[in-house]
Amino acid sequence: MDANPSQAEEALTFEQVMAQVSEDYEQTQKELKEIEVLIRQSSAEVEKLAQRNAQIANKLRQMEANLDTVPRQDIKEIYTAAQEAQMRLFMMRGQVEQLQGKQQYLERHANRLRQVLEVAGKAGLGRDGASAAREGPDEGSSIVRIINAQENERQRLARQMHDGPAQSLTNLILQAEICERLFDTDPVRARTELGNLKDAVTNTFQKVREFIFDLRPMMLDDLGLNPTLKRYVQDFEAKSGLACNLVITGKEQRLPPYAEVTVFRVIQSLLNNVREHANATHVEIRLDIGPDGLKAVVEDDGSGFDVAEAMAAARQRKTMGMLTIMEQVEMLGGEIQFDSSIGRGTKVQLSLPV
Repeated sequence: MDANPSQAEEALTFEQVMAQVSEDYEQTQKELKEIEVLIRQSSAEVEKLAQRNAQIANKLRQMEANLDTVPRQDIKEIYTAAQEAQMRLFMMRGQVEQLQGKQQYLERHANRLRQVLEVAGKAGLGRDGASAAREGPDEGSSIVRIINAQENERQRLARQMHDGPAQSLTNLILQAEICERLFDTDPVRARTELGNLKDAVTNTFQKVREFIFDLRPMMLDDLGLNPTLKRYVQDFEAKSGLACNLVITGKEQRLPPYAEVTVFRVIQSLLNNVREHANATHVEIRLDIGPDGLKAVVEDDGSGFDVAEAMAAARQRKTMGMLTIMEQVEMLGGEIQFDSSIGRGTKVQLSLPV
């Protein structure tokens, strides 16, 4: 007698859950449409700002060629306009990147919800349906980890922005004020300071470009994975002092954007781990794109680690790292293997169907 009420209660709970999933799916689709509109509008604004930056850059070159004849007020206005235009362009590009990141997350989330609805539709409200409902928290925990990973990345980027470009721009403002005061009292020194300011602007602009490249390399969209990876490995070798060897084999071809982004981010994360934790002197990166899929290997000669222990610690502390990398790859139908032990380096193998 007690079995029937229990079954009815379980079925009712499952129906409620499916109703919430369906409502969440519709809301996600609505948000995706809104984000698509925002991305189009922001991208158009970025294009306009890029053209304005080019125009201001031409004015700067013309002014510097005739610096002796240009009024002090005009110099100040042009430099101020250049600084404001560059900062506005940087901020708008960052906004586009954030919107694109949210779009990708919502697309993955919508795909999962759609799969749940499809499975529930086929399974009905029987035992399979109840099992799917019980498996829900596992899916939720994966989504929670992805959200936490995104927030941790935003915090890291905010700190880098504060300590890097933002601090440099503050110094530029101070240098500009020094130049402004010296124009009336010591024109010779003012010219020297103006030269120093120009060098500082150039260095800051280079740092901002590097920051943007780390955040989202534009050439990944324009040229593809192979050229972007070559550029990144060169920069990584120069900054880290680690000897890097990149070997790319297979057919030269463009992959779906999600695959290129995933592979690039995984290799980027693995190289950062080598730099920060491995105590290595050499790292080798191998990439092969064949007719059946993509294979990548990142191998270092560092101190190594116990894979099982590291995985258990990551799950216990709920840290991102290896777990997030594995989830990203597995969500795309791929596989990643960590081979390491204390004292003999680490080898990570990635395979992804394309």
